[in-house]
Amino acid sequence: MMSKNGHSNPTFIGDSIVSDKPANKYSLELAEKGGAKSASVVASKDAAAYEYNPYENREVEHPTTNSETLFHLLKGSLGTGILAMPNAFRNAGYITGTIGTVVIGFICTYCIHQLVKAEYELCRRKKVPSMNYPGVAEHALMEGPPFFRKLAPYIGHIVNTFLLIYQLGCCCVYVVFVASNIKSIVDFYLEEPVDLRLCMVIILLPLILINWVRNLKYLAPFSTIANGITMVSFGIICYYIFREPFTTDDKVAVAPFAGFPLFFGTVLFALEAIGIILPLENEMKTPKKFGGSCGVLNVAMVLIVFLYTGMGLFGYLNYGSEVEGSITLNLPSKDILAQCVKGMLAFAIYITHGLACYVAIDITWNDYVAEHLGPQRKKLFWEYVVRTSIVLVTFLLAVAVPNLELFISLFGALCLSALGLAFPALIQICTHWYHREGVAKVWLLVSNFVLIIVGILGLIIGTSTSLSEIIATFFK
Repeated sequence: MMSKNGHSNPTFIGDSIVSDKPANKYSLELAEKGGAKSASVVASKDAAAYEYNPYENREVEHPTTNSETLFHLLKGSLGTGILAMPNAFRNAGYITGTIGTVVIGFICTYCIHQLVKAEYELCRRKKVPSMNYPGVAEHALMEGPPFFRKLAPYIGHIVNTFLLIYQLGCCCVYVVFVASNIKSIVDFYLEEPVDLRLCMVIILLPLILINWVRNLKYLAPFSTIANGITMVSFGIICYYIFREPFTTDDKVAVAPFAGFPLFFGTVLFALEAIGIILPLENEMKTPKKFGGSCGVLNVAMVLIVFLYTGMGLFGYLNYGSEVEGSITLNLPSKDILAQCVKGMLAFAIYITHGLACYVAIDITWNDYVAEHLGPQRKKLFWEYVVRTSIVLVTFLLAVAVPNLELFISLFGALCLSALGLAFPALIQICTHWYHREGVAKVWLLVSNFVLIIVGILGLIIGTSTSLSEIIATFFK
């Protein structure tokens, strides 16, 4: 949440934390009409800004230690995405997949560093303790060239829109995941296989009810249980992966490029936790330790990339072309232990749906709907209407496209190419537009324009490929 002084107060959402107030809540310092800034004005502003240290002015009620921040970052990145990594490797091949995951992980880490540095620089100039993602984007564009300053009032809403779409996409993935694992268990005990959409209908009412919980503290104990279940389940999945020797004989080392966009979207969905980065850094007791070569971020990302690469590589080498959208669906149905894993993860992700959907509800209700309703007696009723409607939207999308891997790839390419690659690069350019000269400015422009191009290409090609696969699979 955003306080009046511009301090971004995070909302804890189960495995992740998000900062969700719209950027138009910030009090922007408008640039002078005419646009051009002289070097002397910039220099004088810099001199004044250096007197302010955002880290020393943050008042955090419950600051987190380095280890706690590391744990939160790991929890926010480990979810359904890691279970889809073997399928991603099937689309890329085990050599391309391994190299691609490491390279994408490096690029994501670099972009996160750029976003955090830009936030610090903007906070220093504006003399505010911290900002959220939409606020950083808006302030950055106000510091950029005249064309981007005209877009500044809208960029916060654009960022919020991508965050909202991403959270709704996560909820769709969760609906398909829960229903798929329930179906896998039930099919073993019934003579006729159950329709996947019927399983979705069965869980619809529980999904609505859990999203009627207005206070997150009532879901916190269940979230803790879900985290424990997830860790135990990952351990059991690793047991199934490594209990038998695997070979590369019948596996593809380098798959055709046609499958790479699906791999790219899945890896972005799995690796990126861009929405939780700034809130985590803002809540640290020692925020200087977040960055740096051996900082919290680098340690977390090395572990995350290692875990995701390992799960993807060995999961694919074990199950080959038969690997499913979630590796849990490859576990032997007749084993009671495998059934327990599927049931436990279905419960854990069910709880996560309520927590993830809370973000979409909070953005929709608090930032856009509630402020237009004004004071009225039926406001609580309309809040429940919004909550129910959002659940129904995610449910209907899941019913229309009950395919786990295509959903993950679609929303990874659509949202995280922008949020994780293009927007941080644009923010970096605008933040230092008037503060870099010569070779430094050339490097600023070239390096970040490359990232913007990669993000745009990933968004366009990845999204179009996923949509084409969805149309070919379900609508022909």
